[in-house]
Amino acid sequence: MPVEVSDVPEAKRYEARVDAESKVAGIADYIRTAELVAFVHTEVEPEYEGRGVGSALVRKALDEARAANLRVLATCPFFAGWISRHPEYQELLYQSRSSVSD
Repeated sequence: MPVEVSDVPEAKRYEARVDAESKVAGIADYIRTAELVAFVHTEVEPEYEGRGVGSALVRKALDEARAANLRVLATCPFFAGWISRHPEYQELLYQSRSSVSD
């Protein structure tokens, strides 16, 4: 079951399709700036759950963030959990450089 993932910038999301179907099997919404991309919501249609659609969305989105030299803010629990299980992507995570002092 091949999963094709593409960025749809006008919708501010990645879309996944399975077996070249026209129906969207899953989406990953994002907010992008010049330096950062925040992944805020991921959703996979129930009939495609457990078939690798979510993982394909995350991997493609993170690979493109890496290629664009963007830091990643994973506010979406699915993205955060996936990254925690894949250490090869953890260096992409945004870390605040400001410090708070009393």
